[in-house]
Amino acid sequence: MKYSMPSVLLLAMLGLGACTGPMGPQGNTGNTGYTGPQGATGTQGNTGYTGETGATGSQGNTGNTGNTGMRGATGSQGNTGNTGYTGAKGATGNQGNTGYTGETGATGNQGNTGNQGNTGATGAKGKTGSGSTIVVMPPQ
Repeated sequence: MKYSMPSVLLLAMLGLGACTGPMGPQGNTGNTGYTGPQGATGTQGNTGYTGETGATGSQGNTGNTGNTGMRGATGSQGNTGNTGYTGAKGATGNQGNTGYTGETGATGNQGNTGNQGNTGATGAKGKTGSGSTIVVMPPQ
């Protein structure tokens, strides 16, 4: 449906052009008047249904741009609200469990040998005994 309507319009324009002669150029667009003050904004109406797109016409001359209206005043800032009250302090939590004891470290190196102690005192002289001398001879 989108292409059939422009095709029918084009054929009708070509058929009528042959009977009545060629169409003249479009006249210039008049100047745009001054822009009046902006009225109050109305409520937005419901959006209508979109119709089919018509054939594209030739572009007319651009009109003069109207004067820009004055900028409206900026509104004042509203008051700052009150700060709420600070809540009560919560209860102190329980202390956590004690962590596990780590493993025993490696045994350290053996220390150096200490210095030699002092020589002890000489013992008392023994008694001379009496008896026979025994000589042991190897067998022959």
